[in-house]
Amino acid sequence: MDHDRYDWSMLTDRPKVIWPENKKLALWVNVCVQFFPINQKGKPFIPSGGLTMPYPDLRHYSLREYGNRVGIYRFLKSFDEYSIKPTFALNTRVAERYPYLIDLLKERGDEILCHGLHMDALHYGGQDIDEEREQVNRSLDKLRELSGQDVIGWISPDRSESENTPELLVENDVKYFCDWVNDDMPYQFKTKNGELVAMPLSQELEDSFILLNNKHTEDSYVEQICDACDFLIDEAEEQGGRILSLNIHPWMLGQPHRIGKLEKVLEYVSSKSEVWSASASEILNEYSRSADS
Repeated sequence: MDHDRYDWSMLTDRPKVIWPENKKLALWVNVCVQFFPINQKGKPFIPSGGLTMPYPDLRHYSLREYGNRVGIYRFLKSFDEYSIKPTFALNTRVAERYPYLIDLLKERGDEILCHGLHMDALHYGGQDIDEEREQVNRSLDKLRELSGQDVIGWISPDRSESENTPELLVENDVKYFCDWVNDDMPYQFKTKNGELVAMPLSQELEDSFILLNNKHTEDSYVEQICDACDFLIDEAEEQGGRILSLNIHPWMLGQPHRIGKLEKVLEYVSSKSEVWSASASEILNEYSRSADS
């Protein structure tokens, strides 16, 4: 390897993980709740889902805002209908600007992880460490204050990182992060300040990656998730518990012509007796317990 961030290992050679009630597949539904500033700077790049038209790009700005005001409620209704336990990755700016939304999530008791400050506050190679430290500190401190939670998880805006990001996360008592997409199970990640856990939040199965990046159909999205579910359950029979992580966005799947596709996915996966629906930190805790036993 060209880095020393973790110890290389084959997934098949690791100790078998056992989920509660001997379930085979842990379902992690991660909802990215985002704020895209209308005066986007795009430094050093325009993030996925960012505004692409000349300022003021009201068309795309208002579409993203639609998710936080309309689409998110369709998500919540679907989660409750299929007994799904979601995790919410919030830009801190969302918690600041949408008090009704953070109050609702607090009332529901859903886990909240930090998705950075906002979608134009990126982390990147060569970024001044003091600038990034202030960015990370502000993101986590304010989100913890507004959510009333410890907030131990992190996913960078557009999974962007500098060479210092993991160290800064450990400085701020983050226990797991979701930026690296090179595994199907959690693994220990080394930093100069101590260890993090890298959690496998799949990009391949992300709604925006399938629909916007790959330009596949909504029916193909459903098919890919269901195929992954079946394969991972079969693999878990021999190799121990697996995780199916679905990263979704209310401005994408919360649309009236797409919400039914998400519900098809949730109906299919939740119908499997081998599936355990849990928050990200619950999955991490059970993984750590099982790995230590």
